[in-house]
Amino acid sequence: MRLGKLLFVAAVAIFASCTMAPTLTDYVDPKIGTGDHGHVFVGANVPFGMVQVGPTSIPQDWDWCSGYHASDESVIGFSHTHLSGTGIGDLFDVTLMPVVGEVTYARGRGDDYASGMWSKADRSKEVAKVGYYSVPLERYGILAEMTATSRVGYHRYTFPKSEEAAIVIDLQNGGCWDRVVESQMESEGNIRITGYRYSSGWARDQKVYFVAEFSKPFESFEIKNNHYGRLSFSTQEGEQILVKVAISPVSVVGARENMAAEMPSWTKFEKVVRQAQQAWERELGKVKIEQKDESVKRIFYTALYHTMIAPSEFCDVDGDYRGADGMVHDNPGHTTYTTYSLWDTYRAQMPLLSIMHPEKMTGIINSMLNIFDEQGRLPVWHLWGNETDCMVGNPGLISVADALVKGDTDIDPNRAYKAVRATAMNKGRGNGLRMEYGYIPYDKMTTQSVAFDMEYAIADAAAAAAARSMGNKEDEKYFTERSHSYRHYFDKSVGFIRPLSSDGKWREPFDPFHSNHNADDYCEGNAWQYTWLVPHDVEGLAECFGGKKAMIEKLDSLFTVSSEVTGENSSSDISGLIGQYAHGNEPSHHTIYLYALAGEPWKCADKVREVLQTLYFDGEAGLSGNEDVGQMSAWYVMSAMGLYEVEPAGARYWFGSPIIDKAELKVKGGEFTIIAENNSEQNKYIQRVWLNGKEYRKPWISHDDLIAGGELRFEMGQEKKLWY
Repeated sequence: MRLGKLLFVAAVAIFASCTMAPTLTDYVDPKIGTGDHGHVFVGANVPFGMVQVGPTSIPQDWDWCSGYHASDESVIGFSHTHLSGTGIGDLFDVTLMPVVGEVTYARGRGDDYASGMWSKADRSKEVAKVGYYSVPLERYGILAEMTATSRVGYHRYTFPKSEEAAIVIDLQNGGCWDRVVESQMESEGNIRITGYRYSSGWARDQKVYFVAEFSKPFESFEIKNNHYGRLSFSTQEGEQILVKVAISPVSVVGARENMAAEMPSWTKFEKVVRQAQQAWERELGKVKIEQKDESVKRIFYTALYHTMIAPSEFCDVDGDYRGADGMVHDNPGHTTYTTYSLWDTYRAQMPLLSIMHPEKMTGIINSMLNIFDEQGRLPVWHLWGNETDCMVGNPGLISVADALVKGDTDIDPNRAYKAVRATAMNKGRGNGLRMEYGYIPYDKMTTQSVAFDMEYAIADAAAAAAARSMGNKEDEKYFTERSHSYRHYFDKSVGFIRPLSSDGKWREPFDPFHSNHNADDYCEGNAWQYTWLVPHDVEGLAECFGGKKAMIEKLDSLFTVSSEVTGENSSSDISGLIGQYAHGNEPSHHTIYLYALAGEPWKCADKVREVLQTLYFDGEAGLSGNEDVGQMSAWYVMSAMGLYEVEPAGARYWFGSPIIDKAELKVKGGEFTIIAENNSEQNKYIQRVWLNGKEYRKPWISHDDLIAGGELRFEMGQEKKLWY
């Protein structure tokens, strides 16, 4: 314990020496979202990097999808791949665990050290910062530290005096749904281990290759229980052993080349930390805000950080990657990416990336087009070369259409539209039923029929927008008409979207508060939430209600009815409730902005402010639902600046109520500044708007105007008014 305390003090001093002046990274707290159901990654990485190196815990339950939860102190090792904010756990590849003495080579149980090689982490001395992570392992008196480049995890382990010190490479234990299929390790002399791990889980055929090098020669190397490699050392008190681990989705040769390119020598550990921090500072610096409330700054920049963990790079330094067809492909001329949580991220994260990172969006979208070429349709939820088909609809289509309509990425429009159209016409996953009946009947698709259809309708609207951008009026008309399929589900007698059979009968009984997770007609929601999943056709939705006034009255009630969700197996994803508005899950994320589209922006302002101030906060339980790979945070970033892209591939951002007094964004055309004058908790309503010095009378700004650079100025006040 004495050693751990001293080493902790040393680690803090080292980190402080790397960040002498205040920076934007100082506002990032990676622990925000580690409590409740946030499921965020904790560890070291660089923006959009392949490696996310950090601790993995014993539990494999839902709240440990990222490998870490604030309620738990167990550590089975430090893995090089993690997910952030998902609802399903996978990856956790190539796990290193420093130990002292003989151990049981197993994951273990949290109440018995003899059951495994795990250790309790001293969370009181844990340091989690941008690009750096450290924690003392109480069982062994070892301080573990790590940092990263894009493809290399860099570890530093400080040992006590021991003749039985070791570092174990664990290829057995992944996370949650993951299981090892095949693994191999072999030594090259006494400083290097090479190998691979093949696994099956959410990503059904995942391959990770690695090269690990050690700063001190190991005395012996033994394979334990098939999938564990023990490297033994004799150590002095306070002796440090460095380990650098390069990974590749392609081959061991690829991992070697990644190591040679990103960390060819034993670079000083602090220098690599500093380089990782600088990489994050550059990306965070694309948005600079002025805000008196320091907690808002921490929430904002942590949210911005979370939006840049994924999509993650998925190619070697030479550009080679493993495709959706399982084959290795040569460099396509752009960076290849993976970790596409598109059902979540098409709503806010991908639009945010289109503003902040057009240079990366070229690779992100072209990677999706490569996936189309390799599997015959655009991705749904793609992970490490695998289509998981997790979630409903055609979300990849929406993001590609959005990029096509915005036109500011280096993609081939004809190729992109071909992928959009072919995916929209693909008859798999219930879309064929929709083409046959005009909607998906619940008796033909036993679960999630409404959710699939309504998400397909949103994608069809995006396809129509893409067709319009290509001058294809016939396709535009066809997809627009198909995007109205949701209207079949609207029951005017009850005022809700509800499941309909092939012979036109409503499913009975009907309870709009009811949820049966993954076993009813919705997806992670109920009728209260899905009735509003029409961001593309608000006028049509109003007609269903009998007019805009009736629609707004119903929308008002969404926020005032009971928050009770009925059903013995109700979805835990229905969280962050205000009435039945569920901010903790993505189908609700646009709903508040329907007020703006319907002509009552002051109600939008009220609810945006309420969510910003009550459902996000500066603490471990600071998120109201799964982070969902950047979407939950992207909603905050966009809404805090006063903007949100509601319509699929709409290329315009609707105004809400900015809580940030001033934001300066680096955009393609230079700098775009957003100013909220007279802004306060009371002055939350937009009174007037100016764009580039001229009074502006629209409730939205186009993507083209935003990325051109300039100034958007809001005059805020207490009067509820229509300024346009």
